[in-house]
Amino acid sequence: MDASSITASTFILMNGTTPVFGFVSYSGTTGIFAPASNLLPFTRYTATITTGVKDLNGNSMVNDYVWSFTTGAAPVIIPPTVSSTDPANAATNVALNKQIAATFSKTMNASTITTATFTLMQGTTSVSGFVSYSGTTAIFSPLGNLSPATQYTATITTGAKDLAGNALTNNYVWSFTTGAAPVIIPPTVSSTDPANLETGVALNQQIAATFSKAMNASTITTGTFTLKQGTTSVSGFVSYSGTTAILTPASNLAPFTIYTATITTGAKDLTGNALTNNYVWTFTTGAAPVIIPPTVSLTDPAHLETGVALNKHIAATFSKAMNASTITAATFTLKQGTTSVTGFVSYSGTTAIFVPASNLSASTEYTATITTGAKDLTGNALVSNYVWRFTTGTAPVIVPPTVISTDPVDGEIGVALSKQITATFSKAMNASTITTATFTLMQGLTFVSGTVSYFGTTATYTPSNNLAPFTTYTATITTDAEDLTGNTLAENKVWSFTTGNTYTVSLSSLPVLGGSTSGGGSFNAGATVTVHATPNPGFTFTNWTEGGVEVSTNASYIFTINANRILVANFAAIEYIITLSSNPALGGTTSGGGTFNSGSIVTVNANPNAGFAFTNWTEGGIEVSTNASYTFTISGNRTLVANFVSTVLQYTVTLSANPAAGGAVTQSGTGTYNSGSSVTVTATPNAGFTFTNWTEGGTIVSTNANYQFIITGNRTLVARFDAAGPSIDLGGAAPFGGFGGSAGMTNQGIFTVVNGDIGTTAASTLVTGFHDGGGNVFTETPLNIGFVTGTVFCAPPAPGTPAKFAIAQQALADATNAFNFLAGLPAGPDPGAGELGGLVLAPGTYTSASGTFKITNGDLTLDAQGNPNAVWVFQMAQTLTVGLAGQARSIILVNGAKAKNVYWQVGSAATINGAGGGTMAGTIISYAGVTFSTAGVVELTTLNGRALSLNASVTLVNTIINVPLP
Repeated sequence: MDASSITASTFILMNGTTPVFGFVSYSGTTGIFAPASNLLPFTRYTATITTGVKDLNGNSMVNDYVWSFTTGAAPVIIPPTVSSTDPANAATNVALNKQIAATFSKTMNASTITTATFTLMQGTTSVSGFVSYSGTTAIFSPLGNLSPATQYTATITTGAKDLAGNALTNNYVWSFTTGAAPVIIPPTVSSTDPANLETGVALNQQIAATFSKAMNASTITTGTFTLKQGTTSVSGFVSYSGTTAILTPASNLAPFTIYTATITTGAKDLTGNALTNNYVWTFTTGAAPVIIPPTVSLTDPAHLETGVALNKHIAATFSKAMNASTITAATFTLKQGTTSVTGFVSYSGTTAIFVPASNLSASTEYTATITTGAKDLTGNALVSNYVWRFTTGTAPVIVPPTVISTDPVDGEIGVALSKQITATFSKAMNASTITTATFTLMQGLTFVSGTVSYFGTTATYTPSNNLAPFTTYTATITTDAEDLTGNTLAENKVWSFTTGNTYTVSLSSLPVLGGSTSGGGSFNAGATVTVHATPNPGFTFTNWTEGGVEVSTNASYIFTINANRILVANFAAIEYIITLSSNPALGGTTSGGGTFNSGSIVTVNANPNAGFAFTNWTEGGIEVSTNASYTFTISGNRTLVANFVSTVLQYTVTLSANPAAGGAVTQSGTGTYNSGSSVTVTATPNAGFTFTNWTEGGTIVSTNANYQFIITGNRTLVARFDAAGPSIDLGGAAPFGGFGGSAGMTNQGIFTVVNGDIGTTAASTLVTGFHDGGGNVFTETPLNIGFVTGTVFCAPPAPGTPAKFAIAQQALADATNAFNFLAGLPAGPDPGAGELGGLVLAPGTYTSASGTFKITNGDLTLDAQGNPNAVWVFQMAQTLTVGLAGQARSIILVNGAKAKNVYWQVGSAATINGAGGGTMAGTIISYAGVTFSTAGVVELTTLNGRALSLNASVTLVNTIINVPLP
């Protein structure tokens, strides 16, 4: 439409016979009437578009267009409130530079938030300041710091209004008290470079001073940071960044000279505090540097290189950075014989490049020269001219360009009247040769006017006007079109095509108020057309129809046009869903939810159950109403929660995991429970962790991962998880208290008891001094009687059997696997340099650096730190020795440590308390035997664990072995 015809005189809104004042605008194909103020509730209005409106061709509407509508109820007015302040009411020790903030319950009209509606008073005296507003927060910024230890009163008056013009119901007033004045700490110089009295300082040294705090950069100048040689000032430049000031001398310092630097008391920190005294330091420079002239380190092409490309750029790389102003066509030359080659010289990094103005001659020798006029950054020149030669290759084969494709193609029919004609070449062309003189379009003998463009390898001819329908045109690319090296087409490229017709696309909306459409108009036959449907607020697009038949469900409908089209964009009123829930679920019921059209007035109700009271409605955790019956106009999906509070005494259960990565904690309810309820909390360890216990206030309350209790007060429970140690599988060796590899088992003494099995893959004759729980006796004497409560497994002869031998073989294989697994674990520390006696060790892997472990200086304590699954692994490449001559040593297990989780991987032999006595703990897997006590010693030696030898015998002397339970 003609936008100038869409005005307040042609677009009218009436309340009965009374005109409604407003503003009219027009965009796209839509006119909009915006009332100057809200319409009245429950009132019928009539809108009219008169015949005064016109389209772009001056055509008026045939009749006035009139429609009516009725408004809904007036919205419920909820006045704004102040929801929080900073500082809070009655706050103390408030900072003297504090900005005072107030956050509102809704977005406010920023123009009403001023120093007139947001004030700060000290007694009856107003505090000057500035007021700003952003989001839902107003901020009062005092002009200067507040007074220390003083009470202030802030006020938000009822002049503050929300975006709908609703004011605060009452003034909002709060007070706070400032803290003491801060202690002033003057800045100091914490370090310098060079340091005081430093010698051998470089002549190009920048002088730096670092302060103890951030400084005011405007006070760090050549007036406050000076450098002198004797009484003579050194000129230079001063900069400041972070906490460091830098003086850069204007030129190099003199060698072997004392300089004095000074930071004066004029230097101040950000709060205006100055240095207490001038800071002065001296330093002495070193010798002048040795001069190293530059050289040419590399050329391209190399000296005497052949077959060089005719378009080659000649490059020379220097040994150091050069002064670019000395690298010119006078100092970098190229000659063919005695004839200079014209070109351009550039310099970057450490490389100079000579670019010939045109291609070099084929199969020709050239001489390049860098003269002594080329200098480095300190003015040092090359010692002598640098000269090198190279020879070019043969001339390239010339391949002329061709046209490889056109659009439209030769002979194409039905071409769009707005078509741009394109031709794609076989190679990049010289764009200056692609013009209306070399690319033409003709209709018969008549030239078609237009413009020509070129990009990539494609030339485009754009006619000045649409082509004529059903007409044949001829396009030509002449032989004057050239490629980048001047090669032309071998012959003219000529092709022809024939145009098609045009069709009209007419669009409308149903209902008219449902939305707008765009994309209609006139199009060439075969053209791709896209029409768009845009729904108005409160509506959604449904589909496009033509003659009542659906043709697309896409708001952007794309089709190829071959006939006139009359399309209708169909819209439907948007429906929104109101979802209701109760918190807690047992607190009460809700009603009024469901599906509603946009703009409907909805009332939802909250009904508390017995023992509960309604608190409020919230949405996304934000309170929206405190009325159990909440009425609002719907403009989007809403998820409302009716919150209830129990009138019965309730307690909370708070759970956490230690460490947090150790596992997950859950509870049987929501976290809030009625007094006397049964509660179950569950701890689930993550991979690599095990559950240890539940604690409350540091006290263990349960070691059951599923802890159930009756709640009589608030509970704060922590699930302890501990890192799981390595899992060692002893397999068939687990029941054995002793195993003598293939060498047998020996007992000396009459007090030996093995609470478990023993075994060997050797014959039964190599088991001496034992009888087992099955009544089998193995070479016992009156002085060598040992009792095995389980079974002795060994090879025949009897009492060894093939079946027992097979079990012994499997036990040895499994013990060997466990030995290799322990040996293959990542090495750990050696906390006592091989001596474990007297140490207290946490769970982990410990590796002897020397290859041996001893427990001789005292007992070894293993502390599980409350983790019953804690694992210790001791790795040694050679021997294990426990105890001294005449002094037994023991393993002490504390804080939940268990013998079943202690492992000793011994690369050679283990000797346990040779003088008798003591208590050893853990599974010993030795490569070359285990010996307990010494023959003739009566004092009992105890092993809570296992003694497994892979290749040698195990010898027990009055030894008690207790195999740990799984």
